[in-house]
Formats: sequence, C-alpha cells, structure tokens
Amino acid sequence: MLRVEKLRNLLESGSLDALMLAGPVNRRYASGFTGSAGAVVITREDAWLITDFRYTQQAAAQCPGFKVVTLKSDEKLHTWLSEFGYSRIGFEADFWTIDGFEPLKSASDSHWIPIQDDLMNLRIIKESEEIDAVEKAAAIADRGFRHILEFIRPGVTENQVALELEFFMRKAGASGLSFESIVASGERSSMPHGVASNKVIEEGDMLTLDFGCIVDGYCSDMTRTIVVGQASPEQKRIYDIVLQAQLASLEMVKSGVRCCDVDMAGRSIIEAAGYGPQFGHGTGHGVGLEIHEQPRVAASVDTVLSAGMIITIEPGIYIPGFGGVRIEDLVVVTDTGYSLLSASPKNLIELIN
Repeated sequence: MLRVEKLRNLLESGSLDALMLAGPVNRRYASGFTGSAGAVVITREDAWLITDFRYTQQAAAQCPGFKVVTLKSDEKLHTWLSEFGYSRIGFEADFWTIDGFEPLKSASDSHWIPIQDDLMNLRIIKESEEIDAVEKAAAIADRGFRHILEFIRPGVTENQVALELEFFMRKAGASGLSFESIVASGERSSMPHGVASNKVIEEGDMLTLDFGCIVDGYCSDMTRTIVVGQASPEQKRIYDIVLQAQLASLEMVKSGVRCCDVDMAGRSIIEAAGYGPQFGHGTGHGVGLEIHEQPRVAASVDTVLSAGMIITIEPGIYIPGFGGVRIEDLVVVTDTGYSLLSASPKNLIELIN
C-alpha cells in the first residue's frame, strides 16, 4: 500500500477528495491489477478496486489492501461513484473519450480535476522492484541480441528477423514486446522507426535493430546497428560519429544534470561532423510501465535528472539513400552517474560468413 500513500499526497497537494484511475497503466501502478477492465478509487480513508464479475477473484489476489467492488451487469462506474458525493475528483483527462467521460461528469455535481502530469511525475522515480523488473527485461533483450546475430544472414527478411527475436525473448521469459520491433536494413535503416518489412537483407546492408520486451509489466529498450558483411569506410565513419556522441551523452548522465545538457553533449558531436540535420529526434526518454515516459532527454527539456530515473540514450544519424545508425542504451540514473542495463557490445559488428 506504499503507492497508495504516495498517491494520497496528490489529494493533499490538489485539494482533492478522491482520485479515480481507470487507465490500465496507472491502475496497475496503483494497485497491481492487470485485468482489462476496472478502476481504482482512492480517498483519504479508503482504496477501492472496481471491476466486474470476470475479474473479482483476480482483483482480490492481486490487490491486497484494496476493497474490491464487483459491479453487476447493469451497474455503471458513474452510478457507484455518484453515491459518495465527492466534490473534487482527480482523473486522467488523457485517458477518457468524450463519450466515456460524459456520464461521469453528468452523474453528479463533482468537479473533475486533470492530474495526468502529477501521476507521470509520481512515476518518474522508480522503486527498487521496478528497477529490478526493467533490469530483467533488459537482460532478456541482451540475450535476444546475441541470439539474433547467429540468425541474421543475407537472404532472410526483416520480418523473419523480427519474428525470431520475439519468439526467443518470449521463450526466455518475456510476456510480450515493449513495442513493435524496428528491423531496418540497407537504405531503410535511414528511417528511425522503420518497423520490419518483407525486404530481404543483403550483403553490405547496415541493419538497425531497435527492440525490447516486457517483464512483470515493465519495458526494456535497446538499439544496435550492425553491418551484414564487411563495412565500408563510410559506414564505419558514420558509426563512429554516433558512437562518440552516445558515449558523450552517457558521460553526462547523473543526478542533478539537466536533460537538455545530456542531449547537447552528444548532439554537438554530430553537428560538428556536419550531420545535425540528420539527427532529428531527442537523445532519449524515460522507460517504465510504458515504453515512453518522462523525462524526455531533448534539447528543449530542462528537467533535472534524479537518482532512480530510468532513461535511454540513443543518438543517431539517418541519411536517405545511404542508411542510418542508432545506438541505444538503457540506464538507471544514480547520484554519481548511471547504472548500465544494456550490456550488449557497442563496437561495430560485421557479420562476415
């Protein structure tokens, strides 16, 4: 119930009578409930998990300390909630559709206060068990990378690589993918989010692999770029620029440093090499129950890093008609630097058969 107490701090800071969390991520964060239907309601005195008959037993097992309420088939959440007469209710405005929220709004005279930013800021510092889950997911991804290097060869398709990678990580204990795997070869590697296609991998292709998996609800994320065959001098040069940029940004990571300064440490190297326009995204992002969380590591973000944040560092260069390189590590911010969760090698790997 420690998280419930943390959430109750939002009641005080926002002068709220209750919190209602119905989005699956925040609902799970608050209660541990993994079912697909339900809502958490937290007040100063009570914590409820409201669901339906399908999940009553599951909720009781997963949510110790919560009062489990099972709505009957003809009951609605807004009807149950209206009976309590709360004046100010904090809710996730970014989760509800207009049609879904209208019955809640019209069922009582309550004032509904958006709290999604407060919730994200609450989740930004990870607890030890959260870090452990991300670390396990990262370890499976590292094993997946070692495995897929033995599978990749000229003649296989990007889709075949993505399927093999997913199959391996699931066998290794992952419950699913953090996101649709990016497997982009040859000229397609210049697309930062080039998800796998039916393109056949060819000798001499650069191949970008950006993937992750889920363990206990928490995501991992890593990127490695390799060359299938012998790398050309230009491929080696671009790779080295990105590697130096990635190492420079990593060197900046520690509690007390601004995200924009971490971004600029690597970005300045890429810009000095003449490829500033070919690096069009931020240097990283937070990772947790969602693959993209706060903080963003970007030039426009002055958020200060704190110990316990989990972020990625992933600069890249993308040249249409040539290809692209991205190198991404997952790290935990510490008071003195960072703890590296991505253990896969970052030297340029050439798969020469």
